[in-house]
Amino acid sequence: MTIPEPPRLKGTMKRIQSLMLPVSLIASLSVFLTSQPLRAQERASAPTANTVWVGADGKYEAEPDTAVVQFNISAQEENLQAANARATKAAEQVRQLLRTNGLDPKQAQVGMFSVQPVYDYKNPKRKLVGYRVETNISIKVKDFSKIGPITQGLADMDITGNQSLSYNLDDMDAAKIKAVEDALRRAHAEASAVAQSSGRTLGELSYASVDTYEQPRPRPMMMAAPMAMKSADAMPAPTEEFGAQKITVTAHVDALYNLK
Repeated sequence: MTIPEPPRLKGTMKRIQSLMLPVSLIASLSVFLTSQPLRAQERASAPTANTVWVGADGKYEAEPDTAVVQFNISAQEENLQAANARATKAAEQVRQLLRTNGLDPKQAQVGMFSVQPVYDYKNPKRKLVGYRVETNISIKVKDFSKIGPITQGLADMDITGNQSLSYNLDDMDAAKIKAVEDALRRAHAEASAVAQSSGRTLGELSYASVDTYEQPRPRPMMMAAPMAMKSADAMPAPTEEFGAQKITVTAHVDALYNLK
């Protein structure tokens, strides 16, 4: 006696059958999806006759050649016209400070001026009490002796704040290339040692992959505005007589050389 299948089960089996793919098609899809990402790994791990595969690290270290001073201008007044006028005056003071220290104001990068209404949230009706005009400014300084006068001059302005100072290399791409060159020299030396110890001669470079890394730098130093003081009693700049931390760029090279 044959027991009929429940109607619900029949419907389920039909849906499963409609979704099933031939085993050969599933296998071909698996090969297509996995073969491409494994090629690089296979090339690096599979042994190749008459070749030597080496990996080496290199680095380039240098004193920073550029200081970046960042700060913002923030002006708040009861009406927008007065806030804009105060912010414009502060921007002119910054330009004059740069000229005084032998810098072209055009070298400063100025962000967009933003306008924000200021409300008194203690008032249940959220009363409008004024407007604030803000912008961010960044200045690159090559002559480190000018950092002290510039940061002090900015601190003396009651309309500037959030100063930060950081050091870096102006041409980071050139530093990365030097780190790669150092890594490749080390890789070539290691491959030559392998060839000589085995009685072979090192041939040409057949394949290489390169990765570069910039050493994480400390967070920029925030500089608070000091109290007003006479020039005779002025304290030295925070960075005076201190050397900036060196900039280090590292590189890793994987190289495949032929053996003769």
